[in-house]
Amino acid sequence: MEKIKQFLESEKGKDILVVIIIILVGLGSFELGRLSKNSQNNGIKIEYSSQEANIIESLGQNSSNLQNSEKSVLGNFFASNRGTKYYSISCSAGKTIKEENRIYFNTSTEAQNAGYELSSACK
Repeated sequence: MEKIKQFLESEKGKDILVVIIIILVGLGSFELGRLSKNSQNNGIKIEYSSQEANIIESLGQNSSNLQNSEKSVLGNFFASNRGTKYYSISCSAGKTIKEENRIYFNTSTEAQNAGYELSSACK
């Protein structure tokens, strides 16, 4: 142990230690790069529940078609099942309402007949 300690304290020992550390860091980086390259990442898979899934999946991958059809399937207006206001699909004020708490209406008249009033943020 004493000989190793004396060797590492010398200039030659320090140089060798630095070279060994550089080689180990290089090899470690190389292996991490190879590991990340080999992983098969297929992206994020979104799963829908019940009937909505069948309608949306049949539309394909085109996002504009997906957004338009989602609006027509779910309705043009929505409200919270716990609130008194309703919002249009394009209104950003209702984005905080959780999906499971939303009620959808095709027209504003339907929403008003159900006892909801239009949110002032969406006027």
